Amino acid sequence: MEVERKSELERRAKIHAALGDPVRLRIVDSLQMSDASPTELAGMLNVPSNLFAHHVQALVSAGVVSRHQSEGDGRRTYLHLEQDMLDTLGTASPVAVPRRVLFVCTGNSARSHLAAALWRQVSTIPADSAGTHPAEHINPGAVAVASRRDLELPIVEPRHLDDVLDPDDLVVTVCDRAHETPKARGELHWSIPDPVGNGPEAFDAAYLELEHRIRSLASRFDS
Repeated sequence: MEVERKSELERRAKIHAALGDPVRLRIVDSLQMSDASPTELAGMLNVPSNLFAHHVQALVSAGVVSRHQSEGDGRRTYLHLEQDMLDTLGTASPVAVPRRVLFVCTGNSARSHLAAALWRQVSTIPADSAGTHPAEHINPGAVAVASRRDLELPIVEPRHLDDVLDPDDLVVTVCDRAHETPKARGELHWSIPDPVGNGPEAFDAAYLELEHRIRSLASRFDS
């Protein structure tokens, strides 16, 4: 027990040390609502690339931030604030209420549909979904995970982004390929692995990640 307590104290000390720099805090604040590539984030924060890489490595080493390769452009990586950090930091400022939230993935067959359905459970702000290259139908895996989780998932045909997008939408891309499409580049990006073809466990993981992020985002809006 004493060994476990010491290990936890050391972990917390490492996290606090990693956060003890204004640039790192800005990185963490930026990642609370949206994943980003190092290039995107360094440009947004106006931090030189070599200095930015140093700060990111400190956050990764402390377990505050993780990074993984894009499912679209394999040369790109995305930075992600670890889930327990989202639960405990709570420092991001509220944002203006959008007219509608539009969730976008490539096929509009799984992640974006699940995201819109989950959003409707927790917010009165309207939500819709679309795809950059729509599939023919909603994936059976998405229907199955919605059934397992008692989520009301409308069974409708996938739609193209061009047919759905409104200039006033808050666009949230939920897959890397969609985010890397210039026309679909949204204000927020959630780098969620594609569950299609990877079995029920992958759909459950995508569902839980979407659920957590959606609850966090919904709590940020001004009333």
